Amino acid sequence: MDAVFYIAAVVAILATVMLITRLNAVHALLYLIVSLLSVGVVFYTLGAPFIAALEVIIYAGAIMVLFVFVVMMLNLGARTLETERTWLRPAGMWTGPCVLSAVLIAEVAYLLFKVGPAAQGVAFVQPKRVALALFGPYVIGVELASMLLLGALVGAYHLGVGKRERLETQDVIDSDAKRTAFGGDPVRTGAGGPSRAA
Repeated sequence: MDAVFYIAAVVAILATVMLITRLNAVHALLYLIVSLLSVGVVFYTLGAPFIAALEVIIYAGAIMVLFVFVVMMLNLGARTLETERTWLRPAGMWTGPCVLSAVLIAEVAYLLFKVGPAAQGVAFVQPKRVALALFGPYVIGVELASMLLLGALVGAYHLGVGKRERLETQDVIDSDAKRTAFGGDPVRTGAGGPSRAA
């Protein structure tokens, strides 16, 4: 079980790193699915099969479908890839995350080699205990998390729609300038869509 735990943990870390560094949103979602599945394996090896099943069914299933719908609504194109490529320059962006990750890796190494592995109990966490904890003392936290997710979805949709409209307007302006430069009729945009100038 220890070998399965460590293999799943390494897969989760590598998939998460690949998720962060991918420019294509669909590729990043695929790595996120792999990361969530490996976290489910980690939960199972720690004696929480119910949480592992929730990780696979809810996060790797339902939430990922929601993410795919958001990506489809935003309709990201080649310009977005170029923008993200400029954002992911390693000059100063990676300094903070790398320092924090190094601190966490040092803590994990200290716990593994100095303190020793934690004693693993054989008792499984029952689904009833999880439900009583989630919908008992932590019900406010669960509801607030769901509201935050909904707000993030609505905000991402509005930001993406506004950006897409600006990009479409810029494309029309660029094509209008090219037509005018080569002696063609400019394209005018209005409430009824693009139309030829009279």
